[in-house]
Amino acid sequence: MIKVGDTLPAATLMEYVEVEGNGCSIGPNPVDVTKATAGKTIALFGLPGAFTPTCSAKHVPGYVENAAALKAAGVDEIWCVSVNDAFVMGAWAREQKTEGAVRMLADGSAAFAQATGLTLDLTAKGMGLRSNRYSMLVKNGTVVSLNVEGPGQFAVSDAATLLAQARSA
Repeated sequence: MIKVGDTLPAATLMEYVEVEGNGCSIGPNPVDVTKATAGKTIALFGLPGAFTPTCSAKHVPGYVENAAALKAAGVDEIWCVSVNDAFVMGAWAREQKTEGAVRMLADGSAAFAQATGLTLDLTAKGMGLRSNRYSMLVKNGTVVSLNVEGPGQFAVSDAATLLAQARSA
């Protein structure tokens, strides 16, 4: 499993963009993790799935509500990563009103989750291999803090915890 001091794995996530601009076409666009984190501080959180109860009611809303505070603490971007396709993440972004606050990034084949070792096997619940629930602060591609939840928990990957870490980093 990835740990503090490790570099994020080279991977490509996908982002659904509804409005053409900033060099992005409408539709899913690749996000090269190495390039996108270079020279930036990223508040990255992973979760099991779009539209799932805890993720929709607590996890994403907490980051949307704390986006300005995270940016004031030196965070350049906030990323939500989930094992879903880019179209689902785009629809969830609309529903959660994340525009301008949180980038909703799809890890469609769980390649990023597997490369970080932050997977959660929900096959018995009909969801297959997913991302574990976690948060991390990443500076220039390197993990500077990591908060991994235990099974069924939501206690350390919330926005308030990562905000406190960003303020002290």
